[in-house]
Amino acid sequence: MAKTMEIESSPINIITDGTHIKGDITASGDFRLDGILEGNIQLNGKLVIGDSGVVNGNVLCQNANIIGTVNGNLSVKELLSLHASARVRGDILINKLSIEPGAVFSGKCRMIDEVKAQHEEQTAEAPAE
Repeated sequence: MAKTMEIESSPINIITDGTHIKGDITASGDFRLDGILEGNIQLNGKLVIGDSGVVNGNVLCQNANIIGTVNGNLSVKELLSLHASARVRGDILINKLSIEPGAVFSGKCRMIDEVKAQHEEQTAEAPAE
């Protein structure tokens, strides 16, 4: 007897081109932005910022594909991919980074492991009370 497997798919939220949102967005699934967001975005899933997409705020997510523009800090727990047309102005904290030729990035970049190591080093050096 064949075993049936159910695949859980997370919901995908889409903000289309021509839409302008002011405010923060929090979502549990994946998200695609082709419009403009004036605010922060926090996801437990993957963020795709399309060619016409613009975020003027900070981003926190699992994975991100940036094709459009981000004016703010990015914190990506797994993989951040900056495509050739990407424009990022802000600091990034990532686990893995992929940058295509042509992408523009202006800011500081730190790896999650580096931040963890620095935190552990500071904790070890702290005087005992």
